Amino acid sequence: QVQLVESGGGLVQPGGSLRLSCVASGIVFRFATLGWYRQAPGKQRELVAGITPGGNTNFADSVKGRFTISRDNAKNTVYLEMNSLKPEDTAVYYCHTRSDYLKIDYWGQGTQVTVSS
Repeated sequence: QVQLVESGGGLVQPGGSLRLSCVASGIVFRFATLGWYRQAPGKQRELVAGITPGGNTNFADSVKGRFTISRDNAKNTVYLEMNSLKPEDTAVYYCHTRSDYLKIDYWGQGTQVTVSS
């Protein structure tokens, strides 16, 4: 079955950096569009960044210029590099992919990112 396993979250001071990783299994990784979402307490889950099989990327306006998404098809891994972190980036971050054929969304278990002094 499809599994997405995130890691790399933690507590960081404002202005700091973190790199999240998501290892995928059960999918043909090189053909998958992958995304990172986040959900803060009391807020809806929102798209942070996405990357297509060809490497095209998109970002939420709130993270443009600070976050980078990348993929390593040899390792079945997608990364989210987060720099210049702000308290408002505090959230649970989720890895996502979708099977358009089966019309199923797949989510990881989430990793907590807390930006605080």
